[in-house]
Formats: sequence, structure tokens, C-alpha cells
Amino acid sequence: MRNLVILGLLKIISWLPSRIARSKGRICGWFLYSFNARPTQITRINLSLCYPNRCPSELESLCKKRMLDLGKAIFETPKVWRKGNPWITDKVVAIEGLDLFQDALQKDSGTILIIPHLGNWEVLGLWAGQFKPMTSLYDPPKMVVLENWIKTSRQQSGATLVPTNVRGVSALIKALKRGEISGILPDQKPPPASGDFASFMGVETRTMTLIHKLLQRSGAQALMCTALRAPSGWTLHFLPVDKDVYNADQAVSLKAMNNSVAAMVDLAPEQYQWEYKRFRERPNAMGSVYD
Repeated sequence: MRNLVILGLLKIISWLPSRIARSKGRICGWFLYSFNARPTQITRINLSLCYPNRCPSELESLCKKRMLDLGKAIFETPKVWRKGNPWITDKVVAIEGLDLFQDALQKDSGTILIIPHLGNWEVLGLWAGQFKPMTSLYDPPKMVVLENWIKTSRQQSGATLVPTNVRGVSALIKALKRGEISGILPDQKPPPASGDFASFMGVETRTMTLIHKLLQRSGAQALMCTALRAPSGWTLHFLPVDKDVYNADQAVSLKAMNNSVAAMVDLAPEQYQWEYKRFRERPNAMGSVYD
């Protein structure tokens, strides 16, 4: 019953005009910050780890900005799921590095779009899928009632969703070898068998090895991208990856990928998902920073 109520509220939110939705989202974020909700606590921890040289007042200001932006994301995403394209394309107000994306589409090799948890990654995935066949891994949300809504939204742009298992990875490799594109979120904590430790903004964290393995096995190219929140929509950004992402040495490749993600975060730190427990697992049996 609780999940059905949440789903109903999200669908109501999806009908709000974008400006009003973001305004309500700011209020939601203000409550998260003012009442020191768990996302606020986790954000403070992560910011202090990744920006050790910044003064406390600066970090606190960034924490507050993040919560306000998180609220916006919560309230705008249901509309993204409901509307899809061409509404999303109409809301793209600018594209930085479009030539990089266009060049990637023209090449015969497949393209991995590396999309960090920055801005609104749902927007980027839906927008990109209209230009070329797109295959992406899909891990169903914990709330089962949301699954059909999210899955339908992502597939309406032409995306093919595959499971996060060996069969899904095999499908990704085949798609990339056909010259298609794939969108992958690089900054999630992977299972131990699917990741290795690498530095992210000075903090050792378990990092997925999937992108490295796909690049090595498919011969595809990679491109960093994000959809950052702008006053009347989103600005898309495409950046080249650190060249060492293609290095055959996995350790070198993972560090380069994390450096590329950090470069994207620098575009708008307040829009990064700092409330995610990225550093839950630490090397050498170090204790959790979230206890």
C-alpha cells in the first residue's frame, strides 16, 4: 500500500509544470537539509572526504545547495519519465561538445556513453537513444511498482534494456561491435567480483571494471556526458575521456575513468549525487565511514 501511495504521488507530480515542480523540489530539499535527514548526513561525509582542503563553511554551503538540487531532481524526474521525447529534446537548451557526440556516431566502432550520477542522467539516456540504437544494462528499482513506468520510459526512445548479468554484458558487446551505443553509469558500487579499488577524488573506492572490459573486448570508444540542470531545461555536456581509460592495464584504466568522472563533477558539484554511499567498502578492511 505504501508503495502504491508513493507511485500515485509521483504520477501526480509528473503533471506539474516544470517550473513549479522544481520550485516544490527546492522546498523538499530545504526540509532535507533543515532536518538533517540521512541524505544530508551522507553528503557531508562524502564532501569532507573528497574536498579535504576546503573550509567547513564552504563545504556546508555546498551541502545545502546539493540538498536543494536533490529536491529538484526528485520532483522533475517523474515528468521526464512521463513525457519522454520529443518533450525532452525541446527542453535541451544548449549542447556543449556536440561535435564529439556527432563524430562518435559517424564512426563504425560502438560508443560507450559514460554518464555519471550528475544532473539528470535519465534525460541524457532518453535524448541519446533517438540517434542510434542503444543498449543499456537495467537493474530494476527496489520499488517494484516503479519498474514498468521507468522501463517503458527508457524503451520508448528506442533503447534496448538488458539484465545486469553475463547475458546482458554479452548483449552489450554484440551491440557495440555492431557500431551501436550504450549508456553506463560508472560511479555505482559494484559487487566485489565486478570491481576493484581505484582512487576517486583522492579516496580509494571500489570501482566497476565493466567499462574497462567492454572497451578491451569490443574495440569501442568512450565519451563522458551529462545533462546539467539549467533554468528552463537542461544543458548537455560531452567531454573526451582521459586517454588512459583505454589502457590495457585495468588499474590504470579505472583510475583514469574516475578522473574523468571527477572532471565532470567539477562542472556543477552541487548536482552530483553526494548522498550515495560511494565509499561503503574501503580497502584493507578499513571501517565504514557511514557508521
